[in-house]
Amino acid sequence: MRPLSARTAGFTDSVIRRMTRIAQRHGAINLSQGFPDFDPPRALLDALARADTLPHQYSVTWGAQNFREALAAKQSRRMGFAIDPDAEVVVTCGSTEAMMAAMMTVANPGDKVIVFSPFYENYGADAILSGAEPIYVPLRPPHYDFDPAVLEDAFRQGPAALILCNPSNPSGKVFTRGELEIIAALARRYDAYVITDEVYEHIVYAPHQHVYMASLPGMRERTLSCSSLSKTYSITGWRLGYIIAPPEIIDTAKKVHDFLTVGAAAPLQEAAVTGLRFEEAYYESLLAVYTQKRELFLRGLDDIGIIHNEPQGAYYVMIDISEYGCEDDLRFCELLTERVGVAAVPGSSFFREPENRYIRFHFAKREETLRAALERLADMRTRMGTIDN
Repeated sequence: MRPLSARTAGFTDSVIRRMTRIAQRHGAINLSQGFPDFDPPRALLDALARADTLPHQYSVTWGAQNFREALAAKQSRRMGFAIDPDAEVVVTCGSTEAMMAAMMTVANPGDKVIVFSPFYENYGADAILSGAEPIYVPLRPPHYDFDPAVLEDAFRQGPAALILCNPSNPSGKVFTRGELEIIAALARRYDAYVITDEVYEHIVYAPHQHVYMASLPGMRERTLSCSSLSKTYSITGWRLGYIIAPPEIIDTAKKVHDFLTVGAAAPLQEAAVTGLRFEEAYYESLLAVYTQKRELFLRGLDDIGIIHNEPQGAYYVMIDISEYGCEDDLRFCELLTERVGVAAVPGSSFFREPENRYIRFHFAKREETLRAALERLADMRTRMGTIDN
């Protein structure tokens, strides 16, 4: 038999999704894969329930007209410039497809793409599937800042693009305006695009603020802003994402998207328009809810004596497991799920560098779920026992 595709030779299954399956097997509290255990807003559920009024055939390939108009209106207010719903938006099957389509829009086989490390596991795979070579630039724990000189060395290699997750998964870092201006200046100087993953744009904790890369001077024309509705409206299973970019970029992104998936689910787009039209009070309430969850969970970790970073945005926290002396953080997470009953993601799945000191929890759960997890983690040191390396 002929060999299979060489580009997938280094791939494994998603470690994040694997940990969810392990959690289910052991009946553990799943703080690994980042999805809520609470319902979306009632208005969205009511809209979805009106099945007899929803479209059930293909919508326009690049997104239903009313969805694109509602999205463009919402994001224009947020991003600070007018977005044309017909020329500057592509609706995708989640931000996963948005990032893949964006990568294939700007990168040719053999090109290089800068990826900050740690990174959401799809980014390296996106580059490889596009035929591009990732250049990894480290973000330094515990604050996850970068060295501008190291970043410029990466830009000197002539990359087609840089991928920016802001707020960041897995670290919860929110890039400052100053950091973004450094990235923007380098992108302009070395003529590179910036592909942003801003799915956590509404979950940024005071005093930190989210700054859209596309809003910076000279960056709108070279930024592909990717996001989704998954985290903002607690509808991760609806798989509704998008790319916002200038018309000349969107023209190509539309073609890539068309041949990847044809289009996002028509009835879900129709129902989601309700959420896109929410008033500002909804987003203020969302942030207040996650701020409370963050405070509850981090305070609980402190009470137990578990070392962690301070997430500035999103809903992830990195846990330092150095005290256990475990050389295999995946094995540690498997044992944690089995012995303690709480599932996490091994940090090595996010870092390009050899790193096994960290695991990732998320706190997008009901407060009673978080309290139950903390109760189990209180006995973590006893329950983990001996770990063979």
